[in-house]
Amino acid sequence: MAERETRDDVDGIVAQWRRERPGMRPEPMAVFGRIYRLARLVGDEQERVYARWGIGRGEFDVLAALRRSGEPYTLAPKALTASLMLTSGGMTGRLDRLERAGLVRRSPDPTDRRGLQVTLTDTGRQVIEEAADAGLAVQRRILDTLPPEDQERLGDLLRTLLAGAAGGGR
Repeated sequence: MAERETRDDVDGIVAQWRRERPGMRPEPMAVFGRIYRLARLVGDEQERVYARWGIGRGEFDVLAALRRSGEPYTLAPKALTASLMLTSGGMTGRLDRLERAGLVRRSPDPTDRRGLQVTLTDTGRQVIEEAADAGLAVQRRILDTLPPEDQERLGDLLRTLLAGAAGGGR
């Protein structure tokens, strides 16, 4: 195990709890405090990056889901809602904003008279590809402070934790 090179604010919080409540065992605070802080810092930085394209993380997620779906980059709103774990109202708001910006197009589903489909426009595809590259650069810059083998191990450990917490990592 690598020797600790630096101490951070989380170490101070854990030390205070150990001092004040010696039997508490606050080690999980060290792990989850850092996960929360890291997610917040990276998320905030990605939000600033995505703003260059006039989108936030929520809109990014919708565009990314459409782009990842492959050609013709079309999904039903229900599939998007399920994929992103949103309410239908939350999805409608995001789709309204993206449609006004010309990044997606809603049209009748040719196989279901009552259904709609959402399609990434050419502009939307360009935006999501550029924004995804920029967001990934943020993540890569931060993750590259670890050697590749530690990055892989961290990914494995987090997958295990997530699976345990969410019944399979959903």
